[in-house]
Amino acid sequence: MKFRIWHLVTVVALSFLLSDEAAAQNPVRINWTAVTGAQSGMFMAQQERLFKKNGLEVELLHIPSSSRGIQAILAGEIAFSFMDGVNAAQANLKGANLALVAGATNRQVFSLMAKAEIKRIADLKGKKIGITRVGSSTHTSALYALGSAGLKPSDYQILPLMEVPNIFTALAAGQIDAGVMSPPTNARAKKSGFVELMNVAKEGPEFVSVAVGTSRTYIKANEDTVRRVVRAYAEGVQMFKTNKSAALKMIQNQLKVKEAEIQEDTYNQFRDYLEYPPYVSRKGMEAVLAEITDPAAKTAKADDFLDMRFVAELDKKGGK
Repeated sequence: MKFRIWHLVTVVALSFLLSDEAAAQNPVRINWTAVTGAQSGMFMAQQERLFKKNGLEVELLHIPSSSRGIQAILAGEIAFSFMDGVNAAQANLKGANLALVAGATNRQVFSLMAKAEIKRIADLKGKKIGITRVGSSTHTSALYALGSAGLKPSDYQILPLMEVPNIFTALAAGQIDAGVMSPPTNARAKKSGFVELMNVAKEGPEFVSVAVGTSRTYIKANEDTVRRVVRAYAEGVQMFKTNKSAALKMIQNQLKVKEAEIQEDTYNQFRDYLEYPPYVSRKGMEAVLAEITDPAAKTAKADDFLDMRFVAELDKKGGK
């Protein structure tokens, strides 16, 4: 009888060990989409070995676009990607069956930066505006900022430039008149003498700008892996907010920021705007749906696009 009990305990313990080993032996591919502090939680989790701590072997990839990241998820090439609320919602309205499992920023942490001679947003009528891609968070932020001054899309020219640093490069070269940039690039633009016409995070609405998403099919088949990824991500966000020296190290190495003052600016902005606990805002998702022209968005509910149970589990346990 004692042997049978001992054998049962051994089998149970071994099964937990094999579960951890299986998670570690099967790399989880996570896509980061932009050179921005908005994705600091994943960068911190990798730098501080928080994925390893949670029994994961994670490969961070860079596909510079929410829409392309979503396509890679649907093709089974990656498990998770950062994505903005608009792209996630539009994909689901077309049948993608995605779920946002953790929130990064529920504000659009972008600045509309312009040439020094441009004093008001209204002065951008007839000008060239740089964004990353049509339909991206930079595009949504540009539309909001320009629209706040009464400008319509027909009043200016949008130029997609793929990556946020490219927008600064084009502005410095005189190829565009203004552009939407996130930290640290907006701080670099300020330092170079360009003017901030609007801080969209401060002046704009609550809006799901950056979140972590995956497919509901993946969640169903890999619930424990999703739980571990969300936990490691949340720990990364918490460390970013509470361990400044580690955060500055990440900003220097991952975001390639050498200047101390720009590191500080990037840290201060995202310390305020990174969500912890990392919930995706329902109010912010409702704002996303209100912006989408697809008729199906009018009857959709915020919860149709979210799976917050993993964050809620952490929150209930006090982040542990």
